[in-house]
Amino acid sequence: MSELSHHHPEPTPRWCSCAVPDDEAAPERSGLSRRNVLVGMSAAGALAAAGWPGAAQAANAAPGDKAVTITIMGTSDLHANVVNWDYYKDAVFNDARPGVPSNAVGLARVASVVNQIRADRGRERTLLFDAGDTIQGTPLGFYYATVEPVTETGAIHPVAAQMNALEYDAVALGNHEFNYGLDFLDNWISQMDAPVLAANAVHAGTKVPRFRPYTITTMKVAKGLPPVRVGVLGLTNPGVVIWDKANVSGRVEVLDLVETAARWVPVMRAEGAHIVIVSAHSGESGTSSYGGDLPVENAAKLVAEEVPGIDAILFGHAHQEIPQRLVTNTATGAEVIMSEPKNWGQRLSVFDLDLEFVRGKWGVVAHSATTLNTNTVVDDPAFVALVRDQHDAVVTYMNTPVANSTESMSAAEACWKDTAILDYVNEVQTATVAAAVAGMPEAALPIVSIAAPFNRAASFPQGPVTIKDVAGLYIYDNTLMASVLTGAQIKDYLEYSAKYFIQVAADAPVAPASWTNAGNTPDYNYDQFSGIDYSVDISQPYGSRIVGMTYGNSPVAPDQQFLVAVNNYRQSGGGGFPHIAAAPVVYNAQVAIREAIVSYASAAGVIDPTTFHVENWRLVRNGVPVF
Repeated sequence: MSELSHHHPEPTPRWCSCAVPDDEAAPERSGLSRRNVLVGMSAAGALAAAGWPGAAQAANAAPGDKAVTITIMGTSDLHANVVNWDYYKDAVFNDARPGVPSNAVGLARVASVVNQIRADRGRERTLLFDAGDTIQGTPLGFYYATVEPVTETGAIHPVAAQMNALEYDAVALGNHEFNYGLDFLDNWISQMDAPVLAANAVHAGTKVPRFRPYTITTMKVAKGLPPVRVGVLGLTNPGVVIWDKANVSGRVEVLDLVETAARWVPVMRAEGAHIVIVSAHSGESGTSSYGGDLPVENAAKLVAEEVPGIDAILFGHAHQEIPQRLVTNTATGAEVIMSEPKNWGQRLSVFDLDLEFVRGKWGVVAHSATTLNTNTVVDDPAFVALVRDQHDAVVTYMNTPVANSTESMSAAEACWKDTAILDYVNEVQTATVAAAVAGMPEAALPIVSIAAPFNRAASFPQGPVTIKDVAGLYIYDNTLMASVLTGAQIKDYLEYSAKYFIQVAADAPVAPASWTNAGNTPDYNYDQFSGIDYSVDISQPYGSRIVGMTYGNSPVAPDQQFLVAVNNYRQSGGGGFPHIAAAPVVYNAQVAIREAIVSYASAAGVIDPTTFHVENWRLVRNGVPVF
């Protein structure tokens, strides 16, 4: 989806935020208090408390006259988080739970940790890489791509500005880099000082990389010894061709990660790389969220196992924290070290590679990896200052009122009840499609709409509703499309969606929160239709749950045609729902759904649930409504 994770089961939005311990002072207009960026345990003290070895210890890590330790640092899935801020709540980011302190997000936090490690290790012995998904994911990313696009203003993208200031050595492309189109991506790459890599993203119909495949950095690590040449290969995710089909079809294809690495690693070695690192926007599970027609989505571990000549892999995409994973290459028996830092800048992966110079070249003789928590430091004030004006502009934009709501609406129960707030998404999608197809033959078809509960904490207050409220409801940068489905196809679609619920006995206690997310199905993959009346019988097994489908008080005929308003992620095949990816497309004007909601609300001036909320679907058990 143009979502945080249409591609993996953990796209949890940042919907809870309050002051963290180092930000108890009142926020300034930007929301970034001086206390947050200037006060707190020093980076050196926090790292020492966490057991991080300082420069003296590091110097002893690889004893010998021809030995040295180099440190590789890595981020992934930053998703346009530049400062420790939650734009949906207009507050400092906070996900604290009882007994568990809040994480911190943003490159300004990462900078504090990176700079301390460089001071400890020596700048000449460290490298900094990223494994992708950097420019999309927060309202800040959306704003500078669509509201005030840097491609039109000529401004430096805030992520590029911070990455350049932090002196990244290489950045791999993630799938979300393609969300705003190739022209926008090319512009961002042109702003980056670091090489931006994606060896397996090739010109359509060829094996020629559209982007730079790899880079080799020369590190002068010790007097009297030859420099170390460290190569990094960038790999992106094959799901790009599904999730951003509209942006890449006929222009870019994404090849298998294993085959691509097997092609390029020998090239890098032949060019003189002593050490080979892979930066891969791909999880490690070996599975895919899509069918088998594309290469494996989460292939990082397969790359380690099957491709000889790799020393370490920085990986991402799954939004997990994996401090260290050791994998044995099946061809050579060599051990490959891997690490995945938690998303949004919450963690920094750190590899220590002990090298020895033997027979005219450097090689790894020992390795270790860990992740460091950025909540142990504070934002680097220089990196906050770098983006403060752009951050302020987004905060102002997000707090702009768009309409008045006659009553409060909440998505808290949207995963098991037909709610007014989700019906509002469907209302906007239906109205937008209806206006677009007026005068076309398809205008004669009944229009129905699909929406999913992206954020259980979304709400509209009674009174002024702001862009922030809308963004909290629709957190992904999806665009609106419309396709034609039959009644039989819609039933199949709804049956697939209903796998979201576990099977529940008819007499079991009513506990709906415990019935959802069966098989780790995320909330955003529970699609709900408006315009058609139906029941979901959760007492029945998967595949036999949709009953009583009607349209206009008449049973839906299997061959009856409907015009279905749907987002581009789902229509392109995201989530694996049946029929929709192959359905004829009637409307695709590249209208961002979030912006459509804002425009619709602004034009009406009022949001009144009594005019659009219809309870057209319900959970039942043996035909008896649960609620």
